[in-house]
Amino acid sequence: MKKLNRLYLGTNTKMYKTIADTASFLTQLRQLTEDLADSPLTLFVIPSFTSLESANRITSRSHIRLGAQNMCWEDQGQFTGEISPVMLKEVGVSVVEIGHSERRHVFREDDFDQEKKTAKAAQSGFTPLLCIGETLIQREYGLSGETLSTQLKVGLHSITGEQAKHLWIAYEPVWAIGTGKTATAEQAQEIHAYIRKVLAAKFGAAAEECPILYGGSCKPSNAAEIFAKEDVDGGLIGGAALKAEDFVAI
Repeated sequence: MKKLNRLYLGTNTKMYKTIADTASFLTQLRQLTEDLADSPLTLFVIPSFTSLESANRITSRSHIRLGAQNMCWEDQGQFTGEISPVMLKEVGVSVVEIGHSERRHVFREDDFDQEKKTAKAAQSGFTPLLCIGETLIQREYGLSGETLSTQLKVGLHSITGEQAKHLWIAYEPVWAIGTGKTATAEQAQEIHAYIRKVLAAKFGAAAEECPILYGGSCKPSNAAEIFAKEDVDGGLIGGAALKAEDFVAI
């Protein structure tokens, strides 16, 4: 039996869409999913910072939640190039993505950076979406469990049990990105069940209310099988959702 009665489905558009592209994408997505507004589906889109204000005009008072791809852990200060939670509130953001694999592996952010951001996001009233995942080398050395456990324990160190009820987790199998390897539905379930166990050890019953999303290579051909697994509560879709009609197909 599924642990949650909702499906969570979203996309991070990364550094792909201009303001105009994002507006067109969201307008089409809103129209194509209007019939799902009252369904047990939480739909969210995480566009670039420059697109957030115009995106909010399209998604406000709709069934689509708006997210940001990153956030600083301070409200203001000498942090050139960063975006504060106050700024994100101003443009209608409700979800903040933290610790995406590219933030960790390209920009070298560590687990302690993610802890500060996750804590600040929760304190600021956002839904923190903490992304975790192991690399191919870590998986081949049998370190998947240790890696994910560390990312969770450090990243969520300052989160309270009450805040955990509003937390989302995304599992990104970094080892399946650009390697030619693919995670099966069974592998996704195994890892998600492990993540749930780690969350339960820290938060108790509150862990049952925490959606765990799959952030691997999800597409129309495998989405139903993956999402049917007990501990998979939805997906954080990448390239397969850059077109509204493809996202809707998933």
